[in-house]
Amino acid sequence: MIFQAPAPTPWPTPIGDDPQTIFVRYFHDGVNKTWGNISPLYQLDSFDWIILIVYFAILTTLAVYGGYRTKQVIDFWRYRRFVPVPHGRFAEADLPRITVQLPLFNELYVVERLIKAVTEIDYPNDKLEIQVLDDSTDETAKVAAAVVAKYASQGFDIQYIHRMDRTGFKAGALENGNKTAKGDLLAIFDADFVPKRDCLRKLVDFFTDPLVGCAQMRWSHINGRYNLLTRLQTIMLDGHFVVEQTTRNRTGGFFNFNGTAGIWRRQAIETSGGWQHDTLTEDTDLSFRAQLMGWKFVYLLDEEAPAEIPVEINAFKAQQRRWAKGVMQVGIKLYPRIWLAPLPLRVKLEMFFRLTGNISYPLMIIASMLQFPLLLVRYNQPFYHLMILDLPLLFFSSISVVLFYGSAVWYLDEKRAPRLLHLPLVMGLGIGLAFSNARAVLEALLGVKSEFVRTPKYRVEETSDATWKRKKYRRKRGLLPILELSFALYFLLAIAYSARLHMWGTIPFLLLFFFGFGYMGVMSLLQTASGKRLAALWRPLKPSNTT
Repeated sequence: MIFQAPAPTPWPTPIGDDPQTIFVRYFHDGVNKTWGNISPLYQLDSFDWIILIVYFAILTTLAVYGGYRTKQVIDFWRYRRFVPVPHGRFAEADLPRITVQLPLFNELYVVERLIKAVTEIDYPNDKLEIQVLDDSTDETAKVAAAVVAKYASQGFDIQYIHRMDRTGFKAGALENGNKTAKGDLLAIFDADFVPKRDCLRKLVDFFTDPLVGCAQMRWSHINGRYNLLTRLQTIMLDGHFVVEQTTRNRTGGFFNFNGTAGIWRRQAIETSGGWQHDTLTEDTDLSFRAQLMGWKFVYLLDEEAPAEIPVEINAFKAQQRRWAKGVMQVGIKLYPRIWLAPLPLRVKLEMFFRLTGNISYPLMIIASMLQFPLLLVRYNQPFYHLMILDLPLLFFSSISVVLFYGSAVWYLDEKRAPRLLHLPLVMGLGIGLAFSNARAVLEALLGVKSEFVRTPKYRVEETSDATWKRKKYRRKRGLLPILELSFALYFLLAIAYSARLHMWGTIPFLLLFFFGFGYMGVMSLLQTASGKRLAALWRPLKPSNTT
């Protein structure tokens, strides 16, 4: 992604000397500071060719995925008013029994908030069952059991199911809960959600259609304005939940349940092979298996389920890494079956882009490494090369990202300017995830197994709340921030080099890389260090049995 200034003034050509002799003479005499370059494009050598071929191959690949993203934006605006409507309405006496499943693992700070919100849902008590599916290994188990006992004494049909063996992680907990669930419909809410009172009422009528297997709401954000990280996350998530999910569902493509904030028909789960735990995204896996079996899915763009998002950078990276690896695992597992299924070609192609999109992260790392060599190789490249070669690819690989996330902001916000101004930083944040997510993708491709890493929740709801810094469950930073900061330094040097050569067009793109890697590395180090200091100060003020 390199913009170049027009070629400098041609060298003077003394009579009797060939261009190669002139280049060597000016290079060794130091005059090449004005006219020369280490590798002028008019005499391409093997180094130049390697750099250019790899660079344009990567840029072309990213542009193809960007073209798919642009098509999603076009389809979103085309289909945004095609709002799904239930085939019928259940009479109050005929409402189906729903089992609400709450999978937990060490959710000390949010478990009570979650259960309280579920007990306040507007649905007949005699047709509502609540299962707290707890795999916790800490004091969460005691807290959850006590909260369940309190609501059971108030007449709620609520059970506490605790597994000592965490086989299958979340998928295993849900599978275990299904063995005793009473409902024909199964609603799922993760620990970071606070479902609204009318959430089940908004979803249940879609199941008057016997072919509907799953219905889900859009995620919204309780703490979206907490800090810069959460503000950027809201834009990234809104791009997925507004543009991507809406487009897939309303154009007849395959839609993936996002693991929470929705209802499943129990029969759809059972006929599709049940919850399986050979990938880290059991929700995506089951969703596609169910749609291959012919079940229909419904997505409600304009109905929201509030959730807490990570306020800490290492938790955010862990969540993104799990999603990236899980989706790639699902692609390896299911795409051959999808390709052979009697589906329209457009659906098969859409699924290819969906399941392989995270391959962009390893490519982004290679593109990052190429930036400095490109400054050398392309210094003398004429301006028209930029117009012919770079701009078309740059539009689809980069500008499509702005259109994608910008469309989500434009649709949701009345006052759009504040979040639209964050779009360059969102692009930088995506670049900053490259090392973490590239590792996840490579592990999936190589068949490396790993545990389901939960995303810590701290019950951060107010912008002034800093108590999460002295709470448990915080992830260690590892050595990754050092690598990220090294790349930030690399791009800082590239920016300085570009400024020295007056190659101003390159600098905005180099700044995105610098910000992305620098922000990831610095915040990982600072948040971990500040958390340790606050925890050390807090411990003497608290009884030894609290956290």
